[in-house]
Amino acid sequence: MNDVTRNSFDKIISYFPNLSETQKAQLEQLYPVYKEWNSQINVISRKDIDQLYIRHVLHSLAIAKFICFMPGSSILDIGTGGGFPGIPLAILFPETSFLLTDSIAKKIKVVNAVIDALKLKNAKGEHIRSEKVTGKFDFVVTRAVAPMAKLKQWSRGKVKSQSKHGIKNGIIMLKGGDLSAEIKESGLKVTLQPISEYFDDAFFETKYVAYAPLG
Repeated sequence: MNDVTRNSFDKIISYFPNLSETQKAQLEQLYPVYKEWNSQINVISRKDIDQLYIRHVLHSLAIAKFICFMPGSSILDIGTGGGFPGIPLAILFPETSFLLTDSIAKKIKVVNAVIDALKLKNAKGEHIRSEKVTGKFDFVVTRAVAPMAKLKQWSRGKVKSQSKHGIKNGIIMLKGGDLSAEIKESGLKVTLQPISEYFDDAFFETKYVAYAPLG
């Protein structure tokens, strides 16, 4: 791990001071595991690999600042790509189950390899189109996958009606930029939480946790 990557990793630990030694070790392991797999199957931009902890891991963990998932909850990650936000969230919430889905098989191959390497018992990747996913979940999470209208369509029928968190079950999306037109088109009642209120890195200045209740 070079100095830039080490400093980024240390930032995550400072933002989440109550991590267990197991969680710290799993987060630290992410970089070498992704670096090895990314050389074979490109799931992260090659120029971004040294920025893994800020641009991918910490970005995913903004959701953990927005909501603390209850033990026994179930989360669906639609369009997980290389495993974001699902894998970092699964590390932080070991008693919550995560299903990470993507329509591209080689990405899910990497996702499951990372899950195995970290010995995450509460996460699994599945090669499946989002509309084909069955079952009910407390929340759907996504990161820069599709417009909100499409995410609303994909999530229909997949969210449990009975909520056990402080907010209603629904979709939690990591989004950036001016979202006003996208929100209007979706018809969703969206709450925007600026990630810059959680993390002071310049990368997050125009990024949000966008939440919309469903069901």
